[in-house]
Amino acid sequence: MASVESSIDLSRDYIRTSEAAKRANLSMPYLTQLLRTHALEGFQLGREWFIYTDSLEKFLATPRKSGPKGPRKKTVKKLESAMPEKEGRDSSH
Repeated sequence: MASVESSIDLSRDYIRTSEAAKRANLSMPYLTQLLRTHALEGFQLGREWFIYTDSLEKFLATPRKSGPKGPRKKTVKKLESAMPEKEGRDSSH
C-alpha cells in the first residue's frame, strides 16, 4: 500500500470538500462519493477529503444528465397489470 504522502501531488492546487461544495453547489457526500469512485481527483488526510481544483473544474465543465427530481410515478401499463381480473370472465376454459 502506498503512503499518503506519495499520493499527494503538492504541485497542484487543492481545496477542502466543504469549499468545493460551496463553489460547485454540490453536496459534500456527493463529492466524497465522486472521489471514492475516482470521478474526481483528490486525496484524504484523516477524515478530511481534498479535491484538486483542476479536477473539479474539469468535472464541472463536463455536461451531465440531471437526475430525478422526485418520487418515480408508476406508468399506466404497470397499473393495468396490477389490477385484478374483471368479474364475469371465466378463466377455467
